[in-house]
Order: sequence, then structure tokens, then C-alpha cells
Amino acid sequence: MAYPSGVKALIIAPAWVGDMVMAQPLLQLLVTREPNLDIHVAAPSATAALSTRMLEVNEVHTFELGHGELNVRKRLAFGRRLREHKFDVAYVLPNSWKSALVPLIAGIERRVGWHGEARYMLLNDRRRLNAQVYPLMVERLMALASPEGNLPAKPYPSPILQPNPENLARCLEAFSLSAENVTVLCPGAEFGAAKKWPAEHYADVARAILAAGQQVWLMGSPKDVDDCAKIAQLAPGAQNLAGHTTLLDALDLLSVVDRVVCNDSGLMHVACAVGRPTIGIFGSTSPQFTPPLGEAAVVVEQTLDCRPCFQRTCPLGHLDCLRTLSPHTILQHLDL
Repeated sequence: MAYPSGVKALIIAPAWVGDMVMAQPLLQLLVTREPNLDIHVAAPSATAALSTRMLEVNEVHTFELGHGELNVRKRLAFGRRLREHKFDVAYVLPNSWKSALVPLIAGIERRVGWHGEARYMLLNDRRRLNAQVYPLMVERLMALASPEGNLPAKPYPSPILQPNPENLARCLEAFSLSAENVTVLCPGAEFGAAKKWPAEHYADVARAILAAGQQVWLMGSPKDVDDCAKIAQLAPGAQNLAGHTTLLDALDLLSVVDRVVCNDSGLMHVACAVGRPTIGIFGSTSPQFTPPLGEAAVVVEQTLDCRPCFQRTCPLGHLDCLRTLSPHTILQHLDL
């Protein structure tokens, strides 16, 4: 979407897919406040593609940095390249020190963000976070749209990502898929094993869906290939797409399915942002912080003293928060 005139804003985007999706309501609010706002997004390759499916975004600037990578030299060079755009304001969404370096080097006059890692010299519109006022991540992102940190009235705007019909048609043809009576299972979680419901449980759900005469697609990144292969082996007939689709391919395919079952992961947030009924399974993390956002979303979780621990791997070694969550609990939410 091109803006004929007005303020130019740079969004320093998160490196996690789910966080990038949850940032989209912030863009909605910014455009509501300034309809002619010219929004650019600076994002690592892991999340840059999603920005192209946000109507509010005019241009995307991709930088090649991995999760947690400092590489000051690359950041300085990237910031210098952005100077020519003469941005008026930058919104720094990650809380790290390194994420606030680029807008400073780019010469952006107003630099907005939460205090984060001692960013005194890097941000000049620096907010102090009160976690009780903003318990949800999406609230913390939306609050940056207002100088006073005001939130919109509830219900909050949900993230919206735009499917591409041409790419969808290409994917359906390439994988010989029919988008009828489809449940997608997403057994991966980039953050770590403490978010991953056991593959055997996913296989039980897949067999029940297939027995009801419906389709099962397995989706995930190259890191999820082994889990999806195991599910496909235990549930013959499931279509395994893991590692064969890009993030945008997955977005487009998710936009036409009947329902999605997934861990608390990036694809959970993508599925909600394309309007699909979504069952989100929570282990070490909490829906009180990063819930699936959408009217058709359902959360499934255990009540245990040890959760949420927010750890990548189970610190107690048993993973009871997910292991003891039965497939029957998920199947109760499916309309088979």
C-alpha cells in the first residue's frame, strides 16, 4: 500500500514469526492515527516475508541476521543504507540493545520503544513497561502507537495477514492438494521442546481425523521434518508438507483449511491471522501472555504447579504439561 505523502515510519521488526504476527495490530493503530503514514519494515529474513502480507506496509528492508546475532558491523552498514529514506520515526519492537542500534545509525529523529536492555542513548521516546498494565505481548506492542501508551477499546483488533490467491493455486497444484475437509497439524515450535506436544499424540489425532473421512496435512519448517515424518508413519494417509513449503506458502495453504491444531508457535499465530479456527496447545508458555488472537481460537492447557515455566526444555525432565495432555482432549474440540 503506497501513501502519497505524510510521515515516514520504520518498524524494527521481531525475529520470531509469532511476534511479527502480533505486531500487525500496532500497524493498524498507527494508520488509524495517521492515514497517510508511510510504513516501512526492517526485519530479519525469518520474518520479513510476513510483512509483505500486511496491507499497511509500503516497503520491506531485509537484513540477514540470525536469532540473537549481534554482528555490529552488519547493523551499522544496514543503518547507513537506511539513511537515504529519511524516516521521521522508528518503532523498535524487540527489547534488545542491538535492535535499537539501526535507527540511531539511520539518523531517525524520533526512536520509540520500551526501555529494554538499558537503551538510554539509543531511544529518545523510551517507555517504562508496567507488566500489570500490559500483561499481553500484543498490548505492549499496541501501546507504542500512542505517546501516552493508551490501548484501544476491547475487543482489540486481531492480526490480519493477506493470502495470495495466485500462490495458493500454485501450491495446491504443486502438492496435488484438494482444500476440502482439511485439518492441519503443526507439531513444531521454534522456541524449544517444552512447547511441543508429543508426536505420538498428534498421530492419534491424525488417525481419528482420517478415520472420519477427512484430510490431514502436516505442516512445519525444515526443523519439523522428523516429527512430521513420524506422525505420517503412524497415521498413513496424512499429507506431509513439512520442509517443502515456505512461510508464505504455509500462510496461503492455511487460509483455506477447515481447522488447525498446533503448539504455541508462529504457525498458530499465522493460522489465526488468516481467520482459521485454531486449537493452540500450551506447555511451558502461557496464553496469559501470547494467546492465539482471533474469535475462532481455542486454548488447551494443563493446570500444573510447574507451569508456565517459559523454558525451552523441561527443567524437571518430565514434560508433564504436554505428555499428560491426552489426544481425547483435542478431539473433543474437533467437529468430526
